[in-house]
Amino acid sequence: MDTADRLIESTRELLWERGYVGTSPKAILQRSGAGQGSMYHHFTGKPDLALAAERRTVDEMRATVDALLSGPGTARERIAVYLRRERDVLRGCPVGRLTMDPDVVASPELRAPVEELFTWLRGRLTALVAEGQASGEFAPGLDPADTAAAIAATLQGGYVLARASDSVEPFDRAVSGILALLGPTP
Repeated sequence: MDTADRLIESTRELLWERGYVGTSPKAILQRSGAGQGSMYHHFTGKPDLALAAERRTVDEMRATVDALLSGPGTARERIAVYLRRERDVLRGCPVGRLTMDPDVVASPELRAPVEELFTWLRGRLTALVAEGQASGEFAPGLDPADTAAAIAATLQGGYVLARASDSVEPFDRAVSGILALLGPTP
């Protein structure tokens, strides 16, 4: 891994652990093993490096989610596979974590990758719910966009509940609850 990649990967981990505000250039340098000159050779500063780290996290997450939602099975089965995929629930969502950071939320540049991912996810889920309605899996009265927003919100809220209780049980219950609301497995 070259120096730029080490810096990006270290920043990704630190953003997930500490958020933007809690991630100092010194911590990034220590974790990456890079020198200060290297950081400023590759990036103009912490915001530029954080943006590169965010983009990589978002790109990887989008590819993973897209593969799951595009896989085999009914619309409901693909949503269930996405919701039940293996994840480190108690660490929380690496992208959702950024929404709790005031500096990220206040910066249109730093907020953009987060907003883009969640907009894409809601759109992808909206299409999948509409597909499920067309095939008779989901009730015709469901609003696909509202249902997609509820799925995404339940997932993010499940992380919060799990972290608050230091247990994956609230997350698992939230996922089971949203799937039950979608209706029985055909």
